[in-house]
Amino acid sequence: MVETLESIISFIIVFGALVFFHELGHLLLAKRAGILCREFAIGFGPKVFSFKKNETVYTIRLLPLGGFVRMAGEDPETIELKRGQVVGLLLDGSGQVEKIVLNHKDDYPNIRVVEVEEADLEHGMYVTGYTDGERFERFTVKEPAFFVVDRQEIQIAPYHRQFAAKTLGQRTMTILAGPLANFLLSLVVFIIIGLLQGYPVDKPVIGELTPEGAARAAGLKQGDEVIAINGERMETWTEIVNTIRAHPGEPLQFQIERNGKERSVTVTPEAKTVQGETIGLIGVYQPMEKSVLGSIKQGLVETYYWTREIVTGLGQLITGQFQLDMLSGPVGIAVSTGKVAESGIYYLMKWGAILSINLGIVNLLPLPALDGGRLLFFAIEAVRGKPVDRQKEGMVHFIGFALLMLLMLVVTWNDIQKFFL
Repeated sequence: MVETLESIISFIIVFGALVFFHELGHLLLAKRAGILCREFAIGFGPKVFSFKKNETVYTIRLLPLGGFVRMAGEDPETIELKRGQVVGLLLDGSGQVEKIVLNHKDDYPNIRVVEVEEADLEHGMYVTGYTDGERFERFTVKEPAFFVVDRQEIQIAPYHRQFAAKTLGQRTMTILAGPLANFLLSLVVFIIIGLLQGYPVDKPVIGELTPEGAARAAGLKQGDEVIAINGERMETWTEIVNTIRAHPGEPLQFQIERNGKERSVTVTPEAKTVQGETIGLIGVYQPMEKSVLGSIKQGLVETYYWTREIVTGLGQLITGQFQLDMLSGPVGIAVSTGKVAESGIYYLMKWGAILSINLGIVNLLPLPALDGGRLLFFAIEAVRGKPVDRQKEGMVHFIGFALLMLLMLVVTWNDIQKFFL
């Protein structure tokens, strides 16, 4: 029970962080483009916690399986003033409309009650109508202004503050920023690991020794420089590993340098069968170093390596070399995260970085409801010279989302069978 709880907590922290930075990428680029962002949410379902800062409500929701940034114009603006509708207008000192009150007008003693004749809250920013049942007036709506519904304020979004009003380049960067934030997060995490733990180097030096390995028993120590093995000069760690693996159970004469003095140590690698092959092992890890530039380089190398591996895996899935039941969903990731967490914080950080790359790549796939699907429609718009009809695009994304949810159910069922049944 305790292990299960730790796995769940580890999963929520790691996956929540990945989603947070992904959505933060969308949020920052959207705000930079001048888009009104109504909500920044981590999770789905009922709100657990929320607060408002400036124009945006920041929320944590019950189900930690994703997140979203709700931008003006992306969802249909549900409030629309119609001819004949009676509303209350709150005016500022210059006579401009600050708030349009739809109900509970009695809460505001100085309100102007208006029967709407015409309203344009996207381009013209005005409301015309009759006050006192007879007098026709035109009211200018200021920016920002708000609807008040059930005593809750909802900011009015003029067209120039909506997602669709922005240039193709601004919209593209806003959507692309989420996956790019995941790649950047992975790079930063790998760099931090290098700075704190060190990074492996291909030098002929003995790294950390296991407690009961042949190297420790023979008298080797961490930091020993290996000059030669059985008279053959060693230039890299890779050469040391290959030599040891090739001589299971055979005594090897190590010529080493320690504290400026050369000495000879005999080590007999333990024979171990791995995937049907018998190899030699002496219980030594690769040497590690710490430096800022080295950590940055290692971070770039790790990010590139895991990006390539994940893309290769997706290619194998598409070509049928990788079976669907080998995929893992939230349950499988949670179980794996719990197991990795038991190995230590650095392993958990590396696992999180790999998951972040995976999240970035998956979101770039040209599938409906994913960021890649949105980018595909932008590419079509660039070719056609005009955007695809919003209703048609929305239907495609809706169908795509339903299919993704179906896939999620299948994968989750596979995880449950694999780990619990």
